[in-house]
Amino acid sequence: MKLKMSFTFFTKKTLETNKMKNPDALKLMVKEKYAAIANQDKEQNAASCCGATACCEGVDYSIFSESYTQIQGYQSEADLGLGCGLPTEFAQIKPGDTVIDLGSGAGNDCFVARALTGDTGKVIGIDMTEAMISKAKANAVKLGFTNVSFRLGDIEAMPVSANKADVVISNCVLNLVPDKNKAFSEIYRVLKPGGHLSVSDVVIKGQLPKAIQDAAEMYAGCVSGAIQLEEYLVIMKTAGLTNIRLQKEKAVVVPDDILLKYLNDSELKAFKSSGTGIFSITVYAEKAGATCGCGCC
Repeated sequence: MKLKMSFTFFTKKTLETNKMKNPDALKLMVKEKYAAIANQDKEQNAASCCGATACCEGVDYSIFSESYTQIQGYQSEADLGLGCGLPTEFAQIKPGDTVIDLGSGAGNDCFVARALTGDTGKVIGIDMTEAMISKAKANAVKLGFTNVSFRLGDIEAMPVSANKADVVISNCVLNLVPDKNKAFSEIYRVLKPGGHLSVSDVVIKGQLPKAIQDAAEMYAGCVSGAIQLEEYLVIMKTAGLTNIRLQKEKAVVVPDDILLKYLNDSELKAFKSSGTGIFSITVYAEKAGATCGCGCC
């Protein structure tokens, strides 16, 4: 029996490590995790495995989330508690704007954005999880919104034409994308000249312990998929984005009982004294506007 249990544990850890190195397997794992969340009702999400406020094999998906309850356009049924900020609060969305939300989930940020664009604007949500798209579409129909749509697609290859969006937003999703260079290149492509983004995400300062880096569950919980803040900003700049600036930064405290699922007591102590930090940020950037071509602009 001990041999069987050890083999099972080894196999599981090996599979998780392999998933972390395989982008396609990683995307599948994230899709399965968030499909499980989408397919539960709000009450189940609040009290059961993989819910918005519950731990699933050690990860609390609500650690990073912030309250939307006082935000105009907020729809509680579309809020699964999976964000790490309030990107719409800083996104400078104007009436009539076209807004694209990356990793739109059940539609929460899209509906908040719609309150800012008004009836003359347009909001497009993109998500790679079929169950989330279905949930978001049902919410839009229930609310009677005809200028909010949802598209199944990959952030690394968006189902959107170039120069489409005045504003791109995203809430705690880009850290889950394996190829962040492609993701930000795609954001640059779909932004109109002069358009801008405001995204909330999770980043790291310092080096995470290898056990956390290799944990597939922690990846779906937004921790080990995060990269260094400096690298994050360099990727944005490399994609062609300009006027990059942090709008908000907040340290995230992961409870010891979660970290102890991956670290022993001595490793936890070393981690907490290492100066390594997990942060939720909201960052702004622009796509430079078109020039007139006469050399005088």
